[in-house]
Amino acid sequence: MRAREVLGFALRGLGANKLRSGLTTLGILIGVASVILLVAVGNGSAEAVKNSIGSLGAGSLTVSSSTTGRGGGFGGQATTGPRTQAKQLTVEDAEALVDPEAAPHVESASPVVNANSVTTTYATTSHNVSQFIGTYPGYFKAANKTVAKGAAFTRAQVDGRARVVLIGPTVATELFGAVEPVGKKINVSGAFFTVVGVLAESGSASTGFQDADDVAIAPITAVQGTLTSYGSLSQIVVRAKNADVVDDAQAEITTILNQRHKITGSTSDFTVYNQASAQDAVAESSRTFTVLLAAVAAISLLVGGIGVTNIMLVTVTERTREIGVRKAIGAPKGAILGQFVAEATILSLLGGVLGVLVGVVGSRFEIVGVQPVLVPSSIALALGVSVAIGLFFGSYPANRAANLRPIEALRHE
Repeated sequence: MRAREVLGFALRGLGANKLRSGLTTLGILIGVASVILLVAVGNGSAEAVKNSIGSLGAGSLTVSSSTTGRGGGFGGQATTGPRTQAKQLTVEDAEALVDPEAAPHVESASPVVNANSVTTTYATTSHNVSQFIGTYPGYFKAANKTVAKGAAFTRAQVDGRARVVLIGPTVATELFGAVEPVGKKINVSGAFFTVVGVLAESGSASTGFQDADDVAIAPITAVQGTLTSYGSLSQIVVRAKNADVVDDAQAEITTILNQRHKITGSTSDFTVYNQASAQDAVAESSRTFTVLLAAVAAISLLVGGIGVTNIMLVTVTERTREIGVRKAIGAPKGAILGQFVAEATILSLLGGVLGVLVGVVGSRFEIVGVQPVLVPSSIALALGVSVAIGLFFGSYPANRAANLRPIEALRHE
């Protein structure tokens, strides 16, 4: 019997029970779509976190005060020993990090103070800025911030305590709308700042995390004089001369601050975050998270395969007499086997193709605040597994049908 005839028998068999075939296909569809979507969500989450961490650039390091007195590098083991009295970071600490002799691999060190949820007003419009940052001009390069309109402030303006500010795209839109913001004065919690520039979009405003474009950056002296007190810093953002010497720069920073803070033991009152190490750690955890999501989705695909077996066993039982008639008039065992394997494979393949379509379309929309990122290998794998399910889970019912003795099949009621 030719393959075309076997396929014809399989299609007629499926058409005879459209609802049952449709429900079986739906089970495979849900399994395949789940695998594709959940892997895409895991990949999207990883990309969002990496973009958030990578916003400081591969050659940047962040120095923060250690609240426990047990500092160290990112991902380092907690040290043991006597607890140190934590000393806050100061502008003088940041200045010491740009010593060309003690830190030859450091390009710039920018002290940073943060004022969160600051109310800004222009005319009759108000907006709460998520982050109002006070820093040095070197921060823009270290934090990978570029100016789209206007210009960054200068060191002379920092020294002169000039009340100038650069705002992110979100702040510009919320406060000014269609009005050109550069040159305008805004009220920042009672103090007036002149907008000298607008930052370029960071590209991470819709990742489900904090809006990186809802930011304002001003000279640290102006921010300390109006919004925060003088003294301790939120952090120090350091830029190495290039990405290849980040580890050397980190070692130099640690040595200088240990000397300034009089750290003699194995503990420190500060922590140096290496962005490259952070990205490696995030990448590893993201892979684990994605694998876990894929495993959960694979369970639904397995359930769909079991459904194929169940439906094919029922089909064989219902069509036992038909099988006996066909075998009695000369249908070979291979034709019977091929027909039922073909039916199971068609159900799985159809469900797989529809599942891929649902998964691809679904990935165009945000899911729980995350924009999914399709992984081509997950599509190929899910579709391949759906076909394999048809062959594997359909083989037992098909083999059972092919081994029926004609006389027993004809007697079946």
